[in-house]
Amino acid sequence: MPLSESTSTAAVSPRDEPWRLCVAPMMDWTDRHCRRFHRLLAPHARLYTEMVHANAVVLGDRTRLLGFDPAEHPVAVQLGGSEADLLADAARIVEDWGYDEVNLNVGCPSDRVQSGRFGACLMREPELVADCVAAMRAAVHIPVTVKCRIGVDDQDPRDALFTLVDRCQRVAGIEVFLVHARKAWLQGLSPKENREVPPLDYPLVHELKHAHPGLHIVLNGGLDSVAAIESARGLDGVMIGRAAYHQPYLLHRMHAALFDSELAPRGDLLKRFLPYVQASLEQGVALKHISRHLLGLFHGEPGGRQFRQLLSEQAHRPDAGIEVLERALDRTADHRCAA
Repeated sequence: MPLSESTSTAAVSPRDEPWRLCVAPMMDWTDRHCRRFHRLLAPHARLYTEMVHANAVVLGDRTRLLGFDPAEHPVAVQLGGSEADLLADAARIVEDWGYDEVNLNVGCPSDRVQSGRFGACLMREPELVADCVAAMRAAVHIPVTVKCRIGVDDQDPRDALFTLVDRCQRVAGIEVFLVHARKAWLQGLSPKENREVPPLDYPLVHELKHAHPGLHIVLNGGLDSVAAIESARGLDGVMIGRAAYHQPYLLHRMHAALFDSELAPRGDLLKRFLPYVQASLEQGVALKHISRHLLGLFHGEPGGRQFRQLLSEQAHRPDAGIEVLERALDRTADHRCAA
């Protein structure tokens, strides 16, 4: 059932629509602790790791790079790179580690990825992208997907996007495209500006779906409210990023809207997360590595500023424990049962 038929979907099975709600890969943010928190907020969402270069997967510390909690399923790894054989090797490793999907980054506009010939600059090389995902697909049984922009610099967005999708579909049989509906300007805009300045072009993404009704097309970019889900009617899902990170409860609201599930109070959600925090602390994880992902949970709510302030001031202490989160929650005590 595509989003065109309903945005309140008691009959929708996450197994039938696995990309209906996705949380974007975000460098330095969507680590394993963040993903574990997001899983609690959105039980049926598809989660993505931070981008990791294929070379690091093949040669680096895989436990550090790829380790995850089984509760995170369904979870995908996003790879960066442009060497087909290396990406195929990395994809094989990702599958062996038990991930549900491997995604190729064709959208990141940072200077580092440009110098390494991966990310958004690959929008200029659709044949190379198709060869890379073909090699990845031949190496694994899990889905291989592409996350892209609608073009870079002076490219015509329709030509750039349609050419990339056509090549990947024809050469590699790729069926899932997660489209950030903005151009990336590789010269003149910072990565932050590239997330905000280029105008959104949702109609182009809908045009892509109309031209390829058999593909799974997921909309990304500017989806910062539950009402924004309406922008994806007729598509196969939404992917949200920084809005979900800075305002985690928004992710919970979107999940409720898309899967007809009940909303839980913020305080109850935090209490459900405490056993994971305690277990992590007992394994030697510093509280600050977990609490940084919780700062926005009470965004816009009475006591939200005090909650954030206490965590910011006390979670970094070497001896910080679960009591820091409990004290922070107490600062919102009068409102913790309100959604």
